[in-house]
Amino acid sequence: MVGARDKGGASVEIGLGGLFKGIGSLLDLVSKMAEEGKEEASASGQVEALGGKLKGVYGFSVRVGLGGTPVIEQFGNIQETEAGPVVAETREPLVDVLEEGDHLTVVVELPGVDEKDIQLRAEGDILEVSAASRARKYHKEVLLPAPVDPASLKSAYRNGVLEVTLAKRKPAAG
Repeated sequence: MVGARDKGGASVEIGLGGLFKGIGSLLDLVSKMAEEGKEEASASGQVEALGGKLKGVYGFSVRVGLGGTPVIEQFGNIQETEAGPVVAETREPLVDVLEEGDHLTVVVELPGVDEKDIQLRAEGDILEVSAASRARKYHKEVLLPAPVDPASLKSAYRNGVLEVTLAKRKPAAG
């Protein structure tokens, strides 16, 4: 088991297998959020094997979405396969998508890379984010709530946080 701390300071025990099957801990965290009136919590941890040559980073974020529905997002480089959890070379970053009138703002956590190492591609309702430095690689395809205009893509990167703004595609006049 690996201990992790959520942003509120509560300890969450996560075993490697429990990361994907530990629904009980996740439900406990959601219940605690509701009791304390919190709208967001996250937990993360790190696993090392082979004398430190293999490092796994994992975590999840839980936030209250529209209508009080919990939204759960995993991040890290431990991925579930049919054979069980595996440590991938590429990490999946934590992402938030905000719908703001005629545009979308996507916030992506990419610690450990430089702005020049980030590639973005938007097509339809998908934003693809990739970043690679000597020490870290990230990749994620983000499903957006609406189709966007790829030419409108603007981004800013500061202190490991990427903010991407995209205009929603206007419906064709018919």
